[in-house]
Amino acid sequence: MIHEVDEGLRGLVLDEALAGTGVDVSFEAPTRDWAARRNAPTVNLFLYDIREDRSRHFQGRIAERDADGQIVAWHDAPHFFALSYLVTAWTNRATDEHRLLAALLAGLVRYDELPAERLTGSLAALRLAVPMTVAAPPGEGRALADVWTALGGDLKPSLDLVVVAPVSPRRTLAPPPVRERAVRVSDTAGVLADHLTRTAATRRQESGGAGRDRPGSGPGHRRRGHRDEHR
Repeated sequence: MIHEVDEGLRGLVLDEALAGTGVDVSFEAPTRDWAARRNAPTVNLFLYDIREDRSRHFQGRIAERDADGQIVAWHDAPHFFALSYLVTAWTNRATDEHRLLAALLAGLVRYDELPAERLTGSLAALRLAVPMTVAAPPGEGRALADVWTALGGDLKPSLDLVVVAPVSPRRTLAPPPVRERAVRVSDTAGVLADHLTRTAATRRQESGGAGRDRPGSGPGHRRRGHRDEHR
């Protein structure tokens, strides 16, 4: 998630806020060693603080859909994390740095959230807004002077950029959609008719056989009351 926010900010700075200026963008810590290695005008976005924003809540799962609108995965309810960036400009002259900061401020303040076209990976899959604030008063426990002290560098003018990004703890693949249904139809009427026909034939055979074998029906049997003419 963090690297996806980095890439979104990089594109926003290079393609919009500072388009055509030819400056570099770096996410490294702006220490004295880093500053000594720099050889071109650079905008530095140093991620100095990450903390959960518990004022934001989301209930239920989120469906991830493909280009055709089919659900391909489910995401558990996300948590939201505030990513705080220290934004500074680095050139050989302070006036040039101020111009870059002014252009950055004008370009970033236009957005209340990272544009949807800048979202990639899990951020794009969740399809949730990614709020963004620039140059707002730092929250409790976030003193920028302490950041510079920890970096061991000289204090410079900077912008405090905060991006609140969602993180889903689990992604579950959805079963493939049912595209065909096979229906098996049996000719129950035909089977029943065939069964009845065979049953009737069997009964006729049994009835005929029983008539031939009844006592008194054979050729040697004389009916009662019949006189023997040859006696």
